[in-house]
Amino acid sequence: MLVTEAIEQFHSYIANERRMAAGTVHNYVTDLRDFSLWLESQGITDLAELSAREVRSWQMEHMDRGENPGTVKRRLSSLSSFFRYLRRHNLFDTDIMAKVSAPRQPKRLPIFFKEGELEHLYDEGLFPDDFIGRRDRLMLRMLYETGIRRSELAGLKVQEVDFSSLTIKVLGKRNKERIIPIESELAHNISEYIALKEQEKGASEWLFVGRKGGQITPQDIYLTVKKYMPLLSNADRISPHVFRHSFATHILNEGGNIQAIKELLGHEKLETTEIYTHVTREHLKEVYSTAHPRARKKSK
Repeated sequence: MLVTEAIEQFHSYIANERRMAAGTVHNYVTDLRDFSLWLESQGITDLAELSAREVRSWQMEHMDRGENPGTVKRRLSSLSSFFRYLRRHNLFDTDIMAKVSAPRQPKRLPIFFKEGELEHLYDEGLFPDDFIGRRDRLMLRMLYETGIRRSELAGLKVQEVDFSSLTIKVLGKRNKERIIPIESELAHNISEYIALKEQEKGASEWLFVGRKGGQITPQDIYLTVKKYMPLLSNADRISPHVFRHSFATHILNEGGNIQAIKELLGHEKLETTEIYTHVTREHLKEVYSTAHPRARKKSK
């Protein structure tokens, strides 16, 4: 079978049978057609002529152009899906992608807000003195003080706040529950907010509600963060997830236990949490280079 013919069959399969998102289909087909054109330049048009060597050569050509490792990895992922489809439909009998290694991507350190920037969340004057303003202030404080995901915050119910034990029960990914402690001042602010919410919007099982009293969405939380945080921070990226990074990083900077942080964040694997140790190392280097007298002398 011709490579071009196989690609068109795969295109029809992922678009019409699998009903993948239009953007995903576009990326797959773009990558595969790029691969097909490269094969033609090498005099290869038939599937039977393909081996791992051709894939590796195509990969190296993209890497030699200086293409981002993440983009190369995505291209290889497109090929993996393509060849997996071919094997399942008995159009190709060799797992050639098993012999192809994706380029290693440098780990990107999480972006976080500085402690001094987040102190301004506690300034009364930053938020309007009405229901929405007080709700927004509490939402941002909870993002920072609990490390909760925005979807988890949007789905938090009043009954999941335990004022006697000073904890909240969070339903995380794959419906996994975890308990997060809260300090007494935050608990008091939540209690005051609930009373105001019932007075202004009526009773609701959801902790955070919108202007009409219905449950807020993760997008509402995102827009709230984008509204206020540019006023406080010069971080390269601003989103609810940056609060989560800040929560973990600031606890580690104060000597917090990495295993405990893993549980608080609801991570499945410790390796996921350990990226924050790299952030704190960078923080220590920065402190050393700016504060130690020998380091200052060498930088001059």
